Amino acid sequence: MTLTEELRGLLPLRPTGLLTRPADALAARRLADSLGADGDPHRPRRTFSDLLVFRLDGSATGPAMVKHPRSARAAASLEHECEAVRRLARDERLGSWRRLLPVVEERRLEGPLPVLVESCLPGVEADAVLRRSPGLARRVTESALTTIRGLHLATGRTQEATPRLAGWVEPRLAVLAEEVRWCRRGEGAEALAAVREQVDHALAGRRLLVAWTHGDYHPGNVLLVGGQGTLSGVIDWAGAVPDGPAMLDCHTFVLTMRHQLGGRQFGGVVADVVRNASLLPEDRRLLAEAGALAPDPGAETAFTLLTWLWHVAGNVEKSARYGRSHRWVADNIVCVLSEVLAHEKPQSPRPVGEDREHTR
Repeated sequence: MTLTEELRGLLPLRPTGLLTRPADALAARRLADSLGADGDPHRPRRTFSDLLVFRLDGSATGPAMVKHPRSARAAASLEHECEAVRRLARDERLGSWRRLLPVVEERRLEGPLPVLVESCLPGVEADAVLRRSPGLARRVTESALTTIRGLHLATGRTQEATPRLAGWVEPRLAVLAEEVRWCRRGEGAEALAAVREQVDHALAGRRLLVAWTHGDYHPGNVLLVGGQGTLSGVIDWAGAVPDGPAMLDCHTFVLTMRHQLGGRQFGGVVADVVRNASLLPEDRRLLAEAGALAPDPGAETAFTLLTWLWHVAGNVEKSARYGRSHRWVADNIVCVLSEVLAHEKPQSPRPVGEDREHTR
């Protein structure tokens, strides 16, 4: 590793606002002018996924969210989001569920000032609400799980997982091996192979609900209105796929809630599940009530690992900063893979075809 790479790895994931705010304000003003808007950009901010995001009032169609990709990866992510939202908005099976989707008002992702403009859905991100009112955690989680299961049940069908597993696992393992230096050889590469084997062993032959899957369903991507945390929107569909493992969204939400409320890194939460071969009892109850709990401990751990894999690979794919951040890699990848290696042991074959997805 070069000295430059080493120093980059010590930088924070998101630059300090005091250093970037003047440039971001200027970029937001230029973007607003290019859109012919007569309003002022409201609180432009950089996201972890290389986007500059701000609210723009004064639009002819009402308040709008403006997203400006600051890298080729971010632009590709927005392209995928546009296509996913377009397809979902046209899916008659969703009925009134579609009111939770943003509407793409302008899509201009080529040229010197690429931009995506979406309707501004009502509400505040759930993670911000929960920082002020942590007592709403269970109510918000139950509402979020019920809502996303509505999407899954409307668009999905129960299928044998075996033909899907390679598509769910291999591309994401490849992202980690390509982008995270520690994963390319030695213990890292060995642990990735162990994850592949454990997920395949536990899920092959099972029948799971395959449906439209958000892919990054966490409190920051759910909007709430009112004092009781009524769900009003689901945003950021860049990781959505039409044929994903539906239970993954519910697991992602429960694990990221644990990460947020406990003040721990996501990787530490997942490492505990691997170490204990079980989710926490409260998390298991929430998933069971949503009809998204795996039917036995082996599948429970494997599904947690699959959830972790989608989460970290999705982050690394959206921004190169994740893969080169020593701290983030240690807290979210190394700790999990180390637990996988520590608990790897021969497993007896499981009869194929006996399990069914746990539903309400």
